[in-house]
Amino acid sequence: MMHKVKAVSALPNFCLSVQFVEGITKIYDVKPLFSKWAAFKALQENPKLFSDVEVDVGGYGIIWNDELDLSCEELFENS
Repeated sequence: MMHKVKAVSALPNFCLSVQFVEGITKIYDVKPLFSKWAAFKALQENPKLFSDVEVDVGGYGIIWNDELDLSCEELFENS
């Protein structure tokens, strides 16, 4: 089943509140990505960038910029 993101907001301690179109809201912890993927360290080093998170066009994930994004499936399965 394909889950789509309806809304996302940055929370303290590098967590995200992710609301899916089916009405489910989950909390996603971004911190494990800092050591797994070097590109995500930019979020740790720049909290302003972290807070700029938004839903990608069509709700298929979330984005921070052209280089940083997460799919809706990653968000749903690992939050």
